[in-house]
Amino acid sequence: MSRWSRALVALAVPVLMGTAGKAQGPHFSHQTIFVTDLNRAADFYEKVMELKKIAEPFHDGKHVWFRISEHGQLHVVAGAKEDIPHDINIHLAFSVPSMGAFTKHLDAAGIKYGNWAQNTKEPQVRPDKVKQIYLQDPDGYWIEVNDDKF
Repeated sequence: MSRWSRALVALAVPVLMGTAGKAQGPHFSHQTIFVTDLNRAADFYEKVMELKKIAEPFHDGKHVWFRISEHGQLHVVAGAKEDIPHDINIHLAFSVPSMGAFTKHLDAAGIKYGNWAQNTKEPQVRPDKVKQIYLQDPDGYWIEVNDDKF
């Protein structure tokens, strides 16, 4: 090995070893929503939003968990005493491959949706050309659905 190769290895090894052991920042784990009727909410997220249920550790009839991304989860928890108003600025957001197919699915299910102002069913178009609609779950939580391709 040449003198330059040894020097490069001497410089690279500490850098590589130093970054391999460092922790990254936090990663998203889950979002919890507190609902008045667990079955009604779970039905909505499974049938309307087409999310897949996953195992939950409590087995107490008060929790239903869904997969919302590779490692992200939505925890639906029973116990809210009443539906309370929620602001559209606070919402869950999901991407779908086809906005047309998804809005057809919503229409068939009789689900109300619209643009940000809720004055038309036509998707809102962001400056980056991503189409988005907004709807509410049975407890009034807002959900954005868009066609972002990442």
